[in-house]
Amino acid sequence: MMERMTDPVRTIADRVRSRVLREGIDLTVDDRLAARYTREEVRRYHEKSLAGTHRELGDEADAEREVMAALTGYGPLQPFFDDPSVEEIWINGPARVFVARNGVAELTTVVLGDREVRELVERMLQHSGRRVDLSSPFVDASLPDGSRLHVVIPDVTRAHLAVNIRKFHRSLRSLGQLVELDALTRQAAEFLRMSVLAGANVLVSGATHTGKTTMLNAMLASIRAGERVVTVEETFELDLDVRDVVAMQCRQPSLEGTGEITLRRLVKEALRMRPDRLVVGEVREAESLDLLIALNSGIPGMCTIHANSAVDALTKLCTLPLLAGRNIDSAFVLPTVAGAIDLVVHLTIDRYGRRGVEQISAPTGRVVDGLVEAVPVFAMHDGRLVATGARPARLTKYERAGLDPDVVLGEAA
Repeated sequence: MMERMTDPVRTIADRVRSRVLREGIDLTVDDRLAARYTREEVRRYHEKSLAGTHRELGDEADAEREVMAALTGYGPLQPFFDDPSVEEIWINGPARVFVARNGVAELTTVVLGDREVRELVERMLQHSGRRVDLSSPFVDASLPDGSRLHVVIPDVTRAHLAVNIRKFHRSLRSLGQLVELDALTRQAAEFLRMSVLAGANVLVSGATHTGKTTMLNAMLASIRAGERVVTVEETFELDLDVRDVVAMQCRQPSLEGTGEITLRRLVKEALRMRPDRLVVGEVREAESLDLLIALNSGIPGMCTIHANSAVDALTKLCTLPLLAGRNIDSAFVLPTVAGAIDLVVHLTIDRYGRRGVEQISAPTGRVVDGLVEAVPVFAMHDGRLVATGARPARLTKYERAGLDPDVVLGEAA
């Protein structure tokens, strides 16, 4: 069983921290200095333990590694950050530390103290400029490596901090890589690539952990070299391989309750930045109205949304703008969604943790019986994503770009 940090290691780490505070040094900037301080304090502690004034230290090299992890890394959690097979880490309580590997959750043997959890959270928030306290008991933040941190504190939680870290993986950066993982077929990937080049407005939907952000990153790798992309997110998650990109994230209010920057504000500001393509990390609330207005004005865009199916995704996108105010009604929203969204890419995850595209649908531009009509261009058949034989009803964008979807879709005709 992996035990919590030992008392000798904690003592040494506290001594290094005290020394750093006295000298006004930032150890995260200079790993070599952190290693030197750690080595000196470990040697000093070991000498005193031989004299009988301190508890026995054990292996000095192991102690140095643990102290370094506590000072510049994330302590007992650092091995999970270093393990590429771990995609998510969460803490429900001192003895309830979980990780997810390939979509499957497992309880680890790590045991933490409440103090250790608080110190880890403070260290993770150090670079973000965000805070979590009684006045703001929730926090979303990006870690230096791009991973996303979410924390909730008591008394919103029963007794302990609830911590969730969704690790960021830079390995999946293209549709071709998703094909290699069997997340979609090569034919579907080529159709998506063609649609992105044509400037199609794409809605990526799915439940939590289905890989929506990864899909967004992969599709955006297909854009033309000269395009200017502006992204807006709650917290930074997207990592685009794009030459001309501006990334913006929301900001929490200050202790005085001022300075908050919402997703709605960011969408509006993005439109002033000459975007060739607007990307919203996820639409959850009234910012969906501002996105629709932008898409309806001719700016190509992409976003993700939580939904159980492609149909539900369109329905939800027709509902969220109503949160913007009582002067917004479905008579405006429904035809706007029908006219603005060109494709819905719906993702799923099975009980074995396998992620993939379940359906690619193309809205026809019509509203039928209060619903946005869409035809499935790709759908699952006998466990495989196949072309249905249907074609997107609206081909103007493809034609303007000199592209013909039949070149790809005709393969299964």
